Amino acid sequence: MNRWSPSRLLDLANQSLLQDEDTAIAALESLPTELFPPLFMAAVSGRHGETLKAMVQARPFTRLPLGALRKAQQPHQDILKAALNGHDLLLAQKVRPSRWKLKVLDLQAKANTNFWNIWSETQAAAPMGSLEELRTRRKPVDNSRMGEKQSLAPLEVLTDLCLKETNPDEFLTFLLKKIKGRKRLLLLWCRKMETVAMPLQNIEEILKMVQLDCVQEVQVNCTWELSTLARFVPHLDQMVNLTGLHLSHIDMTSLISWTAEEVEKLNEQFTSQLLSLHQLQDLYLNSVFFLKGHLDQVLRCLKTPLETLWISNCLLLESDLTDLSLCPSTSHLRDLRLNDVNLTSLSHEFLQVLLVRVPPTLHHLDLHGCGITDSQLTAILPALGRCSQLTNFTFCGNPVSMAVLESLLQPILQLSKFRIGLFPVPLECYMGIQGTLHLGNLRGYLAQLRLIQQELGWPNSVFLFSDGICS
Repeated sequence: MNRWSPSRLLDLANQSLLQDEDTAIAALESLPTELFPPLFMAAVSGRHGETLKAMVQARPFTRLPLGALRKAQQPHQDILKAALNGHDLLLAQKVRPSRWKLKVLDLQAKANTNFWNIWSETQAAAPMGSLEELRTRRKPVDNSRMGEKQSLAPLEVLTDLCLKETNPDEFLTFLLKKIKGRKRLLLLWCRKMETVAMPLQNIEEILKMVQLDCVQEVQVNCTWELSTLARFVPHLDQMVNLTGLHLSHIDMTSLISWTAEEVEKLNEQFTSQLLSLHQLQDLYLNSVFFLKGHLDQVLRCLKTPLETLWISNCLLLESDLTDLSLCPSTSHLRDLRLNDVNLTSLSHEFLQVLLVRVPPTLHHLDLHGCGITDSQLTAILPALGRCSQLTNFTFCGNPVSMAVLESLLQPILQLSKFRIGLFPVPLECYMGIQGTLHLGNLRGYLAQLRLIQQELGWPNSVFLFSDGICS
């Protein structure tokens, strides 16, 4: 039987105070600092917009971590609008409230953060390389020319951006309008920026409002032509702290009539901008069709070793893969993914060379859908068995036999840190031209697999995928 739990006295006091917003607002000037967070939460829950505006103006803390509330599925758009409108009212006042300390409006929906700790500013110092750490390293904005009415320090807004033309984010539109109308009084700090199907001209207008030197991750998902990408990449030159770059669906269809020299010039425009990205650690290239014959230009422009290289659904030449295996920027990879990159007719030597170079660092290896055959897999087994740090290996979507798969599993399962493998159903488990799965053969193979695990004394999980069937 559930016991009735009465409301806390503090909760009842907040509810009573908020029944009359005028009274609540008048009480803010003398409200003890420790009572601000619970009253703010009560105002949020009750959607008391006028009280929220007033609390922003009277806030006795330097930071307002509204992003932490987004995890709790609060009606955050109304809250954020109230906070910005409260800042507008503050700017209109000739005399600043004596308790006002707000400098940062943090809209980042971060995991593993506690609203109360951030609010009371007891959270641990920001880790090196975080948006907060980069922001605090920057020189303060010079407000000497803003005039008497603009003597307030700029309010810094921390958020991630997702720019899309269809179904645009209502609050983001509101925020950008505010920033555009309050130049130098609202500063937009962005850790992650994603573009989805938005015209480049619109993106460039928004970039003018962002402090680009603190952007750490950029995702381009716009189905652009190479010529459009070449116009966008000069903005990367200002993103000196960029650690992650994602490019997806970069096409070359409209360049068919272009000369080889013109296409080469566009490639050079893109790769030359990579020279300034001294902090780049993670590079994701999905359906980027200008890579064919040019992967070496991309990799050799990188000044520091990558931690993650993800190439998916791209056409590559054997020379591209040779360059990938020998380039200094791939010598310390932790995560290598070649998904749906056809390797069937190519030499296995590049994988041998690459795996020999990265055993001390490689944790994740993904060769899904590469069309790797028995002979190619057999050739790389010795190098694969020396990847002592390997924890995850994905190999499904490759046509290999039961015998070769078993020869792969034995060295893999003996790696001390290996945990999860995704492997294909072997060819012997299929019947006829249609490739129908033979369940009897599959059961026999799974039994053999369990026997191998028992013999090795290693209870790792091994999954086999085929047309949605797994075990």
